[in-house]
Amino acid sequence: MKSFASDNNSGVHPDIMHAIITANDEHAIGYGDDIWTLEAEKKIKTAFGTDCEVLFVFNGTGSNVVALQLMTRPYNSIICAETAHIYVDECGAPVKMTGAQIRPVVTSDGKLTPSLIEPYLTGFGDQHHSQPSAIYISQSTELGTIYTTDELKAITALAHAKGMYVHMDGARIANACAALNVSLKEMTVDCGIDTLSFGGTKNGLMMGECVIVFREELKAASRFIRKQSAQLSSKMRYISCQFTPYLENNLWLRNAAHANKMAETLSEGLHKIKDLEFTQVPQTNQIFVRMNHALATKMLEHYFFYFWNEVNSEVRFVTSYDTDEESIHQFLNTLYAEAAKLDLLLK
Repeated sequence: MKSFASDNNSGVHPDIMHAIITANDEHAIGYGDDIWTLEAEKKIKTAFGTDCEVLFVFNGTGSNVVALQLMTRPYNSIICAETAHIYVDECGAPVKMTGAQIRPVVTSDGKLTPSLIEPYLTGFGDQHHSQPSAIYISQSTELGTIYTTDELKAITALAHAKGMYVHMDGARIANACAALNVSLKEMTVDCGIDTLSFGGTKNGLMMGECVIVFREELKAASRFIRKQSAQLSSKMRYISCQFTPYLENNLWLRNAAHANKMAETLSEGLHKIKDLEFTQVPQTNQIFVRMNHALATKMLEHYFFYFWNEVNSEVRFVTSYDTDEESIHQFLNTLYAEAAKLDLLLK
């Protein structure tokens, strides 16, 4: 049975699994000096249309802390939405690894804007205050919402005018690109993003992420920061080899588009439940709804998913590249049956 808890729970795409098995051939030079890593680096540089620095790492938290260390010192501050992964879900790793202060910003939809950021751009040059240095954004956000390219350009323009950098957490960047019908280059390089965590484990990869450094002056220190952050893999080929089939034939985009489509199908079915409220407009593969607590609790006996905010009875459903319509219909049929028992099914 497929769950709707997280796209982290999905399996590995067959093309990715084949690439890993193929890479498990004889011996290969470690730490990235192998043919699979070199090929993956070429694919990534082509996809983003620039001579970027490509750093394969073990996981998403690792990719964020490597990127943020490149653009901060311990006397700096990092501005992010209050729902940001680095603030909520990384056990303080960014603070520990950078020494920088995190300044969370209250948002209604998980998205920063220049007007929300500007009040935190104070104290420059004052030795008593942490110096703003980096802005962290997620694309798509932790609430499933998306920044348009114009919104991204507005944020990077503000940051660069203040001598700051912008890091994009792209754990679900593929879902955002699919929803907006834009390329990886258009979403990042063309918008002035300085560093990117290029994720894939939520979209068919087995493991690993990739830090991509676009800003020229940040490149020189990047490999040393990765090593000090314990993110340099000796058998790197097993991480890097996945990115070649991921980028070939737009597998990354096809997987994400399918996940988004399945979320749309699920969202349509949820409208048959009484007193169910969408707390965010579904844009990608994450759905946030406030529903009857008794109904949500009953559904947890059948399916695994998360309460996002149990006090408000808000739950999150996530679809994946391998979610199929049959699984959605099974889920909805179970939901309708339980809702009928509680008189919560619309006629």
